[in-house]
Amino acid sequence: MHAVIVWWDLQGSAQTVESLRPFLRDEAVDRFARVPGLRLKLWLSDSERQRWGALLLWESAEAAAVELAPRAAEVIGHPPAEVTAFDVEATVEGMFSAATGLLAGHGLALEDGAVTGPANAPVRPGRDG
Repeated sequence: MHAVIVWWDLQGSAQTVESLRPFLRDEAVDRFARVPGLRLKLWLSDSERQRWGALLLWESAEAAAVELAPRAAEVIGHPPAEVTAFDVEATVEGMFSAATGLLAGHGLALEDGAVTGPANAPVRPGRDG
């Protein structure tokens, strides 16, 4: 497995952490759900320092090396300030309440505007970008 951390400094961008949430809800989440080799993507933010980023967990370094469309960079207005790749030494899933369900569909960007579909699975409008 392979992990990649990507960070943007939003200072100097027309975007803010808050203004990027609809981008996640309406476009990015659905698009990344269909990326081959991607096991998990967590979008991360720091509203106080206006930093935006992601942690991507890939099946392999080869899967991580496949170039993706730079859609976030287009929306933010510049490439990420930092991209760092790591080998994954170990993984574990902790004990959690069955009521919280799967990881997919959780987060600040999805709290407002997410539509609930069958079996309470989040359904987000939008297409590739």
